[in-house]
Amino acid sequence: MKKDIDIPEVKNVTLAIAQEKNLLSQDEWKVYLLNNNDFDLENTLVASRGYGEKNGEEQRTSTLRHFLETVPAKGSITIEPIDPNVFHLNNEYWVSYYYGTQIYDKKFVFVPDSICEANLVFIKELDRDGILHS
Repeated sequence: MKKDIDIPEVKNVTLAIAQEKNLLSQDEWKVYLLNNNDFDLENTLVASRGYGEKNGEEQRTSTLRHFLETVPAKGSITIEPIDPNVFHLNNEYWVSYYYGTQIYDKKFVFVPDSICEANLVFIKELDRDGILHS
C-alpha cells in the first residue's frame, strides 16, 4: 500500500536560474542545483522538461536527463543552460539523489513567465542575481 511507503522529505535542496556573462560578454541563463545541507548529495539525477501553451497551441520541449555524481555540501552545481524562448512554459525539474542508502526526490516547477527581471533576487550561494525556487 502507498501509505506504507516511507517517503522522506527533501530539505535544504533547491534550484535557481541565474544569468551570467559568457565568453562573448552576452547574457546566458543557467539552471543551478543548490545543496545547503552539511552533507554531499550522491548520484544525483535531474530530469528537465518544458510544457505549456502559446497562442492556444500546445508546446513541449525534449526531456533532458543529467547525472551529477556528487553535489558538494554547502555548494552548487550547474545543471544546464536554459533558453529565454522557453520562459513562457512550465519548466519542470525532477531531482533525485542519494544520502546514505536512502533515495530522495522532489519536483521543482518554474511556472510560466516567473523567470523574469522583476523576480530577480540576490542568491548568495551563486554570488549573483537570479530566480530562486521557493
